[in-house]
Amino acid sequence: MMNTKTKIWTENQITTEEYGHFLNPTQSFSPDDQWIIYDTRNADPDIGRTGRIERINPKSKEVDTVYQSVGQSEYGPGVGAAAYSTVDDRVIFIHGLPNADKERPYGISRRTGTGVHFDQPDQLIHYDARDISSPYTLGALRGGSHAHSWSGDGSWISFTYNDEVMADLALTDTSVKNLRMVGVMAPWGAVKVPDDDQEENNNGTMFSMIVSRVTESPRPGSDEISKAYEDGWIGQNGYVDASGKHHPKAVAFLGDVRDGEGQVVTEVFVVDLPEEKPDLSEEEQLKGNDHSRPMPPSMVQQRRVTFTSERKYPGVQGPRQWMKSSPDGAVLYFMMKDDHGLIQLYSVPTAGGEVRHITSNDFSMETAFDIDPSGKFAAYGSDEKIYLTTLESGDTKCVTPQVAKNYAGLRAIQWSHSGKYLTYNRKVQDHDSSYFQIFTLSKDE
Repeated sequence: MMNTKTKIWTENQITTEEYGHFLNPTQSFSPDDQWIIYDTRNADPDIGRTGRIERINPKSKEVDTVYQSVGQSEYGPGVGAAAYSTVDDRVIFIHGLPNADKERPYGISRRTGTGVHFDQPDQLIHYDARDISSPYTLGALRGGSHAHSWSGDGSWISFTYNDEVMADLALTDTSVKNLRMVGVMAPWGAVKVPDDDQEENNNGTMFSMIVSRVTESPRPGSDEISKAYEDGWIGQNGYVDASGKHHPKAVAFLGDVRDGEGQVVTEVFVVDLPEEKPDLSEEEQLKGNDHSRPMPPSMVQQRRVTFTSERKYPGVQGPRQWMKSSPDGAVLYFMMKDDHGLIQLYSVPTAGGEVRHITSNDFSMETAFDIDPSGKFAAYGSDEKIYLTTLESGDTKCVTPQVAKNYAGLRAIQWSHSGKYLTYNRKVQDHDSSYFQIFTLSKDE
């Protein structure tokens, strides 16, 4: 049901320069809300040809150059998708390999997670180690991490991943596919890899591991998945399971299963992570080998949370979305189609249970959504307008009823840490050109 009571919200365009200002879909705000981080591409696929990360103060509109890649060309190395730490003044972003050229361009398995700490802005940090030389290195990756996300306490980083060793093997072995996975970087010490004169490998400040289990051929009707993606940390400090046990570090993600007829259905999965580093001396599967992808530690098991194959429109659906949870981690949020075929917001208890239908709008959600820090509201877009839904009641209101005709491409809507305002992208048409600009939306006090 639509709420007709309209409060006054003020929209401000805070960037105007004629180039792209592309927000990461999550964690664009500094912990104190004084800065918003972004890259300078003007289209989603253009990370490989983008060389600069910037940040802007939303009040003063002061702009800082955070990082500029070296030797940037249309083939790479490329930078983008910057995410601010949840607790301190540092960021992580995608960085293509320094040897990128026409023959070895930026790609989904040829990138790493790098960043800067603003106390030492000239020192590039390599968060994940990379080693594509057999027999590989425990705690290092063999491909490309992206969609990085900081845990609530800022000590861990989750990511999605494509393995270069398996991507190369798939070129000659038709039984192998380059499957997307989910991984985490843990604060379990730095990882050093063998020296490499080809600029393919690098050391890392954190210990990386894959935490999802994927297979080329999931059994119909099983919980096996062929793709793990769009992950998000659960709660500010994890969640409590059905037995009352607290899991301080846990990640939710989307996984593609096969229903009884063999059709792909996207469901919600959860993995609980060991907070302390376990004994990994017998966990050789973490590294993978020349014929197998890296696999999770034996103590990390993924758990399916939703079972939607019997619905009229089964599975998680809608625009690209990343898993969100309530601040206490008790509830997970996602989008699906209702019985009328409209994209609506749903939830499920993290510990398992019935799916709850939250919104009953007469329109489809057309952007990803975000949950405010209080856990009371969801923000999202449709028809270039921004809507807020009260999660408890499902009541929805439009907070931008008037949208300029030269605005398009609404995306990356997200709450500030204080919950007092939102930021997002719009593409603004100006004569023959249009650029992604950054906007804020705040409620008049």
